[in-house]
Amino acid sequence: MSLPSVLRPWWPFFKRLHRALTRLFGHLFRIVSRPLGSRGVPLRATERSVDTAAGEPGVVVLHPGRPEVPLVRSATQGQPAAHWLFEAVREATVPTPTVPAVTVPATFTLEIAGGRLTGDYGATTTPGKVLDHETSTYFGVFDWREHPIFLRPTLGPVEHVDGTVLSLTTRGTSENYYHFLYDAIARLSVVEDTLPGQKYDAVVVSHKARYQRQLLELAGVDARLIQPERGRTVSADRLLVPSNPNWALQAPPASVAWLRDRLRPTAGAGGPDTPRRLYITRGTTPRTRRYVQEAELWPELERRGFTMIDPGTFSVQEQIDLFHGAEVILAPHGAGLSNVTFSPAGVKVLEMFPGTYVHLGLWAICQAIDADYRYLVADGGNGQNGPNAGNLDDVSIPPARVLDALDALIAGASR
Repeated sequence: MSLPSVLRPWWPFFKRLHRALTRLFGHLFRIVSRPLGSRGVPLRATERSVDTAAGEPGVVVLHPGRPEVPLVRSATQGQPAAHWLFEAVREATVPTPTVPAVTVPATFTLEIAGGRLTGDYGATTTPGKVLDHETSTYFGVFDWREHPIFLRPTLGPVEHVDGTVLSLTTRGTSENYYHFLYDAIARLSVVEDTLPGQKYDAVVVSHKARYQRQLLELAGVDARLIQPERGRTVSADRLLVPSNPNWALQAPPASVAWLRDRLRPTAGAGGPDTPRRLYITRGTTPRTRRYVQEAELWPELERRGFTMIDPGTFSVQEQIDLFHGAEVILAPHGAGLSNVTFSPAGVKVLEMFPGTYVHLGLWAICQAIDADYRYLVADGGNGQNGPNAGNLDDVSIPPARVLDALDALIAGASR
């Protein structure tokens, strides 16, 4: 997502190349890993953390948390009706005689004596040079041999930290608001469930951005912060790595409820001066998933009492307060809509997508808070056209079509 715009159409090719190179380089780098000692890349991996703990007893301990629970999804209205992706995800939560229903996985915290955490994607390795793949997931990577930790010959410079170190680092948390909220901050709830009252001396978590520091403060993190970096490794006397219940972008109801409880609106938020109808803008820069006809649509939205906001121009607390008071939200797909987490149950949400890319991460949040959610997908494409195809394509939908859908939503047409 940080590629120059001219290279973004080549993203699927680059992703395949990335996987191929990690397999090739990983094979070579694992051969020379033993002579490199603690700086060498992992020699092997486990798919499940329970196997990591079983392989190094006394060094790795798995602390269980919430049990696995069924994931329930209700039908969703939108245009085009019964869009295949929404239907496929909903049907996957209904068990059949031959296929079990999709579930929210059980949570846990992995405790590793002498554990190491590598890169800005937070790859977890043990003293026995085992990559714990379950806590080290990466976008589009399902085989541990394709993990980006194998793109470098070593784990890089190692910084040792005395005491207990907590990891809140995983893929996407270095520069994306949604992933930082759900894949970093929400994992604090896993630590609280699995190790109640646990104290830690440092936290490995991205904190360069203002919103990251603000979210950490609001969540009550007051320990020393260590910035994860590409090509570098942090080791600890005792490393704690909570599982990521949102690794499949499900916005688990327990995580959503914890965020709503921990990150509270300020006293008096939602008062008479709070805007009730929000339009979330993504600006005017091409290929950023902006809504192309925004200038044409805006006068009609203004007549309907909408306020245009760019969430990134507000503090996190101000964003929480704005969304807490919202009754209707219109937005092209984007991380700013993650703040619907803090909206009241029943809030009306209309999310717009390009025809080439439909992503259900924010819809999942709306399901968890019982929002009256609807989608609007532009013509062209099939919603998802290969790995990450069209994920930054702009949204072009005739304003009349947007207004028809919006007016129906506001009028309270049948859910």
